[in-house]
Amino acid sequence: MDPLRKVAGVADLRRLAQGQLPLPLFDFIDGAAEDETTLAANRADFDAWRFRPRMLRDVSAVRLEAMLAGRPAALPLALAPIGLAGLAWPRGEILAAQAAARAGIPFCLSTNSVARLEEIPRAAPDGENWFQLYFLKDRDWMNGLVVRARDAGYRALVVTVDLPLTGKRERDLRNAFTVPPRPTLSSALAFARRLPWLWRSLRAPAGFGNFEGAGGGAGLISVAQHVATLFDPAAGWDDVKALREAWTGPLILKGILHPEDAKRAVALGADAISVSNHGGRQLDGTVSAIRALPDIATAVGGRCDILLDSGVRRGTDILKALALGASGVMIGRAYVWGLAAAGEPGVDKAIALLRAELETAMMLLGETELGDLGPDMLISAGAP
Repeated sequence: MDPLRKVAGVADLRRLAQGQLPLPLFDFIDGAAEDETTLAANRADFDAWRFRPRMLRDVSAVRLEAMLAGRPAALPLALAPIGLAGLAWPRGEILAAQAAARAGIPFCLSTNSVARLEEIPRAAPDGENWFQLYFLKDRDWMNGLVVRARDAGYRALVVTVDLPLTGKRERDLRNAFTVPPRPTLSSALAFARRLPWLWRSLRAPAGFGNFEGAGGGAGLISVAQHVATLFDPAAGWDDVKALREAWTGPLILKGILHPEDAKRAVALGADAISVSNHGGRQLDGTVSAIRALPDIATAVGGRCDILLDSGVRRGTDILKALALGASGVMIGRAYVWGLAAAGEPGVDKAIALLRAELETAMMLLGETELGDLGPDMLISAGAP
């Protein structure tokens, strides 16, 4: 039976993923920092905005195309960098990149991918491929990744700025989650209950593919240990400036929540910023992305693209983000749940759901062009 047959929304993909993955791996994807209040706020603050639709307009032809980082996309949507997405399904990053290419939207590969970065452009040569970079203590290795990404054909560099260390992700601590995943005495039953996943994973050994030879690609290691060993908590704006000088393509800074940081990013030549709290996985109690967006849009003043990343689960979420100043959105968990549920068709399904919901919402709102969206079509129902 097709597991996607009765899927009506992204929440259904999450339920399917939960039934497919061992609990430690599902919690790694699904969880967030500490009490997960920011994770909850990412959703609640979307729901705090209400639409004011216009009536009796011709909405027989709706256009969903957008410009993202200077290149046209079929939707105002990109697949966000997700660390270790290849654990959800073998060759997961490759399958997601191929799904994105078919859909005509960007795919961003994480530095912490299971696949090596060179594999993505070979598998999806016609795709709009972006590479996400962290600041590493070993600058030679980090600069080598930049050169490898350029030589492999990635068009945009997405620099994550909100991970000087890993947030306290308590689900991972309770589960003693490691890479590659290995059952402990307490979690062995959870793995044994997911035999299809276990069988697939045994045929596709997993690790940090881009860190082979750098101390991060072998042996059992927690994500927190991996970050503490290799990532640089001393990185600053001068490092962003150096990357801007080294990278000739679009540069996107991911993890901006403060208007002053947004202004500084623009001043240093960022082509786009991603308003993101890392899906609630870093500092718990952080402002939600959608709540931070309006002030950042005002600060930027149209001088660069703005992507919103964190909490997007519906086409209506995309619509709200665009109305509040975003050029587009990035989705992470939403597509990885689809990947875990059914592999590549699950990613196709996640994209198709959001496309259909966005089109329907545009028509019901009385709009046909994304560029016509603005804050006047929303009312705040409480916070923000």
